[in-house]
Amino acid sequence: MAKYEAGFIGAGNMGGALALAAAKKTGGDHIAVACSTRERSEAAAQRLGCTAETPQRILSDSRFVFLGVKPQMVVGVVEGLKADILASKGIFVSMLAGVSLEKLALLLGADKKIIRIMPNTPCAVGQGLILYAANGRVSEDELCAFRELMAPAGALDELNEHLIDAASAVSGCGPAYAYLFIEALADGGVKNGLPRAKAQRYAAQMLLGSAEMALRTGRHPGQLKDEVCSPGGSTIAGVAALERSGFRSACIEAVDAAVEKTKQLG
Repeated sequence: MAKYEAGFIGAGNMGGALALAAAKKTGGDHIAVACSTRERSEAAAQRLGCTAETPQRILSDSRFVFLGVKPQMVVGVVEGLKADILASKGIFVSMLAGVSLEKLALLLGADKKIIRIMPNTPCAVGQGLILYAANGRVSEDELCAFRELMAPAGALDELNEHLIDAASAVSGCGPAYAYLFIEALADGGVKNGLPRAKAQRYAAQMLLGSAEMALRTGRHPGQLKDEVCSPGGSTIAGVAALERSGFRSACIEAVDAAVEKTKQLG
């Protein structure tokens, strides 16, 4: 039996958020992290309430091995740990944007069990979304254990791997678009006399509530939008201003650009 339920090679913003979620499920003693230096590993472990380890120990002693390094660094990291990776019995969980299961198998070994994931930053507050796809070597029981481990991070959704790039451009990159929208709405409020702190809180709470309403009702967002827009009212005037400025096209083009960049990273 593995000493650690999960070990994280790389514990930046995203890796740290998932390590924190895993620690909530299993307890910090069952989670290990390794960063680029021992000092950084110890700082991350203290911050997250888990154990600092070397990458080698994570590979030998973890049931799930999370790869949280940047895509452009992965080849160097893998080459430096090749013997330990070959000997590892862990299930590899990759957060590498744009790197396919096929390419991961070439890097890690054709016999390795691999889960490819795309989480988002709201995982840090337990309201995230983790998209995932696994190769054929991962059993349903192992996928169930993975889902249970990550449950404190938020929702999980399995999908065909060919859809991950498009889906990650919506859910993985989407928080940045949402924060930009919150900031812009708050700017509009400030322009019209609202104090900055209140404008930002109102915009964020509005987005939170609107998202919850869309999820709970399952209704088309266009329907929900129409219900807010009274004939000749202020809301439809604001919607018309957004349409004149190309709001929809800008959102679609943002997703297109993110998908294209993700493909380049892979």
